Amino acid sequence: MTNFFAFDELTWPEVEELARNTPLVIPLGTGYAMGRLVEALGNPERIGLLPPLPFGWRASGISVPENLLSAVLQNLSNSLKEDGFTSVWYLIPQNLELELNNRITLPHPSQFRPAPALPADADRSKVVLIPIGHTEQHGFHLPLSTDTLIIEAIAQGMVTQIPHQAVSLPVWPYGVSTHRQAFAGTLNCGGRAFEDLWLAVIDHLVGRGFDQFYLISGHGGNCSFLVNVIKYAGERHRRIFCATAWLYLSGKEGAEAISRLRQSPIGGMGHAGELETSLMLHLRPDLTRMELVVDETDFIATPNYYMDWYEGGALIANPPWDDDTATGAYGAGSLANAEKGKQWLEAAIREKVCHVQEIQEQHRRREQRRNAGYGLWSGEKLKPKKTPDN
Repeated sequence: MTNFFAFDELTWPEVEELARNTPLVIPLGTGYAMGRLVEALGNPERIGLLPPLPFGWRASGISVPENLLSAVLQNLSNSLKEDGFTSVWYLIPQNLELELNNRITLPHPSQFRPAPALPADADRSKVVLIPIGHTEQHGFHLPLSTDTLIIEAIAQGMVTQIPHQAVSLPVWPYGVSTHRQAFAGTLNCGGRAFEDLWLAVIDHLVGRGFDQFYLISGHGGNCSFLVNVIKYAGERHRRIFCATAWLYLSGKEGAEAISRLRQSPIGGMGHAGELETSLMLHLRPDLTRMELVVDETDFIATPNYYMDWYEGGALIANPPWDDDTATGAYGAGSLANAEKGKQWLEAAIREKVCHVQEIQEQHRRREQRRNAGYGLWSGEKLKPKKTPDN
């Protein structure tokens, strides 16, 4: 009998130990007859299932052009092949003609009953939360799904607190990594493909009447690309308000919560350190292996370039990840505990709720100004006034 395992629940050393001919499958959605997948792959002993894409294809609730979706999928597959895996497959609904090799097409529920629109049309007045995680290594002790699980919990907490102001898309489990060569299991959508995908999602939603968006990320590598997305989206759709922010717990309240509870010095929260490990101990203690934690705080720091919860200083750089870590972690995971994780999650939700309210205020006040005919919004070209010569 074939054993299925969740690829993103592994740690990177466990990915490193996988036989390179293990079939790995990237599904579009869920609900397939898995017995037919087993048959299509020749009844292997094990099959690794990667996180399913929650939307993006026809009848999935949100659709984007198929060439953009294909580019993202191809980049994810290439990440696995670069790690040496030789049996990487896409599992897609039968009615799609994506430009992909190694695809397995099976009947899917969306062929027979299209998924409801995401979000529902009744939510047009709300801010659309777009939570984006990633599948990447988090040291010896945390799973590849860490970023996805954390940002999903934050988005769910936001909607629970302000259901009349925000609605969330399903969490997207893949992002951008420009430092994936050192440690196994880190995937990469590709920066340009990632930007094109999210611009297409916003195009789709604007076409349905949505006009307020908040792209939130659990993975630092996504953030610079999301800045590009919101800049292009704002220029393309002049009457929307589309925003992003650096990760979470990065504003005033978040910084205060971190400072109040942290035990590690600067450098203890870079990656898979005290903060993320605490959050995971609160959210998924079953996937957090404290007995395997290795603290690493020997980042090559200078006054204008150092690593903590976010990169600090005036310099922006991308040196090889393994210059500063032998295990994939930057930080002091051994200082983590679930109570700190609970309090930091609550603070992250409060911070993001305030952002939603500010997005709504910004959109409302800008629409009022536009509708009042401010400046060029009046439809008339302004001319400089001539002043008399002195």
